[in-house]
Amino acid sequence: MASTFLSKPEPNQVLFEESSYARKIILNRPHKLNSLTYEMISQILRNLEVYEKDPTVKLLILKGKGKAFCAGGDVVGMVFTINEGHWSFGASFYKKQLTLDYMLATCRKPLVSLINGVVMGGGAGLSMSSMFRVVTENTVFAMPEAQIGLIPDVGASYFLSRLPGFFGEYLGLTGGRLNGNEILACGLATHFVLSKDLPLLEKALSEVAPWDASTISRVINGFSSKISLKKDSAFRRLETINKCFSRKTVEEILSMLENEAANGDNKWIIRAISSMKSASPTSLKIFLKSIREGRTKELKDCLSQDYTITCHMIRRSFNPDFFEGTKAKLLEKDKQPKDKIKVQEEVVLV
Repeated sequence: MASTFLSKPEPNQVLFEESSYARKIILNRPHKLNSLTYEMISQILRNLEVYEKDPTVKLLILKGKGKAFCAGGDVVGMVFTINEGHWSFGASFYKKQLTLDYMLATCRKPLVSLINGVVMGGGAGLSMSSMFRVVTENTVFAMPEAQIGLIPDVGASYFLSRLPGFFGEYLGLTGGRLNGNEILACGLATHFVLSKDLPLLEKALSEVAPWDASTISRVINGFSSKISLKKDSAFRRLETINKCFSRKTVEEILSMLENEAANGDNKWIIRAISSMKSASPTSLKIFLKSIREGRTKELKDCLSQDYTITCHMIRRSFNPDFFEGTKAKLLEKDKQPKDKIKVQEEVVLV
């Protein structure tokens, strides 16, 4: 999501570098965890269109500057903009963002996303459909949008629904965080490389030839490290996750989680229950329906649905959860949205 529309644009929000036949796209707002603005989206789109048509460009590398890959969109800026009476800008920005996500996903040139640090929301939209998704020991993935009254969007109903079992439902409904090892293990990433080796990997990728997928994969494999999951990793609880998150409704999922919590091994389950109960019930129910439908849809259709749903949310068609959630959790940070419907059973989808 979003951008600061009313403020003066920052300079050099995205850097573009050339290295032999490779082109690097570098998100450059490290002080804001590389959160996306309208100007960043526009710049990347313009350059991507040029790269697609240029026969001398053989490989694209996408990365972030600083400690984050991309923590999502500038949601606070979006809320300020809409509250100033420019809700339609939110819609036009979001359409442009989803257009970029689709262009990156369908790009004819091999795309390598170097995901070192935080990747959430809009950052996942940029990278999760890349041909190659390289994570490190610093990577943290999450889709926490339901906590502020949105839904895990930017194609999440597509890429989360392709994960083993019902792990995607778990991630989207709870906003659960994954480290680099877990991201690779569940299939969201293609490779794990230690952060200290990324400069050498970039150099090797810039010099690779030919530029086919198997050659690029072989180069990345040369820098890859083995992973091991911690004993308390959520991905080790896939059997329990499938048992709970395969239920048809949010209410049934919560009920199953509460039953499991009473049977021991409950620390991660208690966190999941707490997260779901503090999220927007509307967002949870819409996402559950969305990811279930997303299993049989193409990415383009999932992105189109995301656009429709999000436009309704920023117009307050359903309720004010997005604005109350952002105010409580990102602005005032008291964690208690004032006007949110708090009872799951009060929300009925038609």
